[in-house]
Amino acid sequence: MAITRDELRAIQQPLKDRYVSEPEAALVTLKADGTLGEGVSCSVATGRAMAEAGLHPASGGDGQLLCSGDMLLEALAACAGVTLRAVATSLGIEVLSGAVHVEGDLDFRGTLSVSKEAPVGFRAIRVRFDLDTHATDDELDTLLRLTERYCVVYQTIAGDTLLTVSRA
Repeated sequence: MAITRDELRAIQQPLKDRYVSEPEAALVTLKADGTLGEGVSCSVATGRAMAEAGLHPASGGDGQLLCSGDMLLEALAACAGVTLRAVATSLGIEVLSGAVHVEGDLDFRGTLSVSKEAPVGFRAIRVRFDLDTHATDDELDTLLRLTERYCVVYQTIAGDTLLTVSRA
């Protein structure tokens, strides 16, 4: 369902006004919960269905379960796509259709403790949009710059987010 710039502004302006006068109202804690499963797996409720994650084949999995690294890239693709649509709507840039492609490079020697020099985690992540639009190059440059700026998952991965691990 398409949404116009005016409709989006009508939805977001009261929120923006409230967040200016009550900054604490903008602080929201999102949550994700998982249940340890059989073998080397963990089920995560996605809000729509259960997603069962396991080892990637490059680390000993059989490929039957979701890889959490893939899920991270999928979250980035979803967030970047939604953010691009919102920014395009706000700027009045018509995007007729499009796709977002996200890929990341991992060296599994790190997570398998084969090499202390190999990093654990993604070495590089690339986000690419294929867009059907009549926008100018300048408009597209602005669209991508603002998408990068306002995409929550992108900024979390790229930033200095405080991350802790604990036990109950």
